[in-house]
Amino acid sequence: MSAILSVDDLNDFISPGVACIKPVETLPRQKPEENSNPYEVTIEDKLASQDRTPAQISLTDCLACSGCVTSAEAVLVSLQSHAEVLNTLDAHPSIPLGSEAEGCLQSERADGSTQGRIFVASVSPQVRASIAATYGISERRAGWMIDQLLGGPLGLASGGNHRSAFSWIVDTNALREACLVLGADEVRSSLLPSTNSTSISTPAPKRPVLTSACPGWICYAEKTHPHVLGHLSRLKSPQALTGTLIKTVLSQRLNIRPDQIWHLAVMPCFDKKLEASREELTDVYWRPSSADLDPTPPTRDVDCVITARELIMLADTRGISFPSLPQEPLPALSAPLFPDLTLDSYLYPHRHQHTRKRRRRNQDPSAGPSGGYLHHVLQTQLSLHPDNKLHTTRGRNPDVVEYAITRPSRTAHGDEGTPEEEVIFKAARYYGSRNITNLVRKLKPPQPRRLPGAAARPSRPPSTAKSTSTHGPARASAANSMSDYAYVEVMACPGGCTNGGGQIKVDDVGLGDRVREGLGTEGITQKDWLGRVDEAYFSMSDSSSDSSSAVADDGDVRTGEDDARDHGEVVDGIHVEPVREMLRYWSESTGIGLEKLCYTSFRAVESDVGKADKGGGQERVVELAGRIGGGW
Repeated sequence: MSAILSVDDLNDFISPGVACIKPVETLPRQKPEENSNPYEVTIEDKLASQDRTPAQISLTDCLACSGCVTSAEAVLVSLQSHAEVLNTLDAHPSIPLGSEAEGCLQSERADGSTQGRIFVASVSPQVRASIAATYGISERRAGWMIDQLLGGPLGLASGGNHRSAFSWIVDTNALREACLVLGADEVRSSLLPSTNSTSISTPAPKRPVLTSACPGWICYAEKTHPHVLGHLSRLKSPQALTGTLIKTVLSQRLNIRPDQIWHLAVMPCFDKKLEASREELTDVYWRPSSADLDPTPPTRDVDCVITARELIMLADTRGISFPSLPQEPLPALSAPLFPDLTLDSYLYPHRHQHTRKRRRRNQDPSAGPSGGYLHHVLQTQLSLHPDNKLHTTRGRNPDVVEYAITRPSRTAHGDEGTPEEEVIFKAARYYGSRNITNLVRKLKPPQPRRLPGAAARPSRPPSTAKSTSTHGPARASAANSMSDYAYVEVMACPGGCTNGGGQIKVDDVGLGDRVREGLGTEGITQKDWLGRVDEAYFSMSDSSSDSSSAVADDGDVRTGEDDARDHGEVVDGIHVEPVREMLRYWSESTGIGLEKLCYTSFRAVESDVGKADKGGGQERVVELAGRIGGGW
């Protein structure tokens, strides 16, 4: 378990439970001693020392357990740490990527007999922003340093038993754009149930649609509020979608098993470790039907998740000075093409002349620090009706923001008309556990009246009701219900994903001195520090350019004038049609439907905590007590 996992400095996070019984359940039974007298009392200093096996808690156990509810459950697990990354690199040599056929690399050893692995990493933009704020560099240079650590000759490849390194390092922004486009389609489907713009046979969630990219929020909903599961977006998160693409494409193109591909995700949040362990995010749910009889155990789409802080610890453990890594891109020879040129042009647009300008340059601050799901939905709705207006209303705290899209309407009063605004689309943003608690309370179905003769509460009017205020249309006439909202972006961390529990903090041991001395942050608060991380996140450039020019691997500077081509509809800086083309190509080339590649499911976890004992509970307590050698 990583030594940096802590909940002491968390604010407004869902607190961890303390009644975890999983270690007790997994303890081996004690064998009775020979010639022992059960009535004999033995003092402690005369007891023979026993070598007891330490209890182990796997991520799957923790996620399936209903004994606690927390957004920091990673404190209970012993896997998916920087040590696990090093152990895997030392245990398995990298499978060489040798001959090149038709522009695509082929594996030299694909007979399944080797113990080698193909190592692939994906990095989130929030992690790059955290590194950039820590060392006072641009987000782009921070990304280069991460690339050098994971795949460069001066990084992890400089040590270890096999000098293994990561062959490909993917920016999760690529698949995040796919999530945004599909998310907007999902909201459209929920508004118009008779249509499905993506032609994917997945049922649209109930209104309001709630984001499902935050695993802390999903774990909380599954364990305590199953009534909201019908509202959750069925889309996979960018981390999960990246893992599915990597495992499906590489296993088919290189003719290797999915378990020979080891995918590391570098994320801002410890809860992403829990997401990676979900049973729904394994190859069982997407592999072809012909492979159903394969006795191979399920392989996770994401094998390991580490955070920004653990990334620094990864370098320190290997004896690498992270600040000393080159702040420049990897040489072309150390970054092979992805084994599919079409997907390579999507994942690495800077390598291809015709795709270099498709990735957005920076993130709009109004989109928020959590990927911009809500912002893209709003911009998609505005693109359908350019004459409409967007109104923003701040809630009781900065982590609650309400949005309303209105259209002009005129109500006749004699010969003159009075201009009014009609609300046609409502959405909101809820960050932090306090606000999430209020949200799920509003989504809770009404309880039936128990008093005899009590009248049922009248239902709420539809969302077409007009707002009575021209200054704040986002404020609904009924504040205690969310039935007239179409979409809500929900994140467990206050302030969003840049404030994830795994991000580098201003007072982190080993980093605080470097931050204070190099950046002049003496006496800075965590709130101010988070502002710097947000600044780095919103000023991030794409993978090919810092400003208006792109620097190629050979050092030549190329302007973007020749790259300005018309790619059809552009919403929020995203070229929608190329994203759809990539998704169609991915599905057709692998023979797997998009409903299996891009969508997942959620389940209610029934808890026994607080329920009446229906028999057998006392016997189970006695049994558990016996396993640990006596009463508690």
